[in-house]
Amino acid sequence: MTRAGRLRLELALAAIIVALDQAAKAAVRSRLELHESMEVVAGFISLTRVHNYGAAFGLMNATDFPFRTVVLSAVAVVALLALAWYGATLPAEQRLARLGLTLIVGGAAGNLIDRLGSGYVVDFVDVYWQGWHFWAFNVADAAITVGVSLMILDLLQIGRHRVSRAV
Repeated sequence: MTRAGRLRLELALAAIIVALDQAAKAAVRSRLELHESMEVVAGFISLTRVHNYGAAFGLMNATDFPFRTVVLSAVAVVALLALAWYGATLPAEQRLARLGLTLIVGGAAGNLIDRLGSGYVVDFVDVYWQGWHFWAFNVADAAITVGVSLMILDLLQIGRHRVSRAV
């Protein structure tokens, strides 16, 4: 595949992530009031609408410093630009890393759209089990998490390949 074809495919996948994320958030906004919950799998998963004014995992959610939305949005834009630059330097052979980066870009863009549009990110997947409770998240967060995992896996494969060549 040509470089241009690969880039088109990666941009299309990132756009699909953004579209899925925004569609899921729109569905949650239309069906659930803030903090309203709907159980999906008893004792394990609910859909609960929450507004995250902070960063990942609710960091800075409780603080109310001036220009929080502007600062977090600017950080997201800088991160997206850095990821685009990094993606331009990644060899085509690093397929896992390229896929991971694409998922991260799609997820970051989805959350940035929320933050720029309303000053917060809509989270809604609520996972819990026997007293353990995870932070609520959304489709964009899931894409970012899977993307980071794929990039780590790619790094581990590269490291293993380098070690096997050195022996």
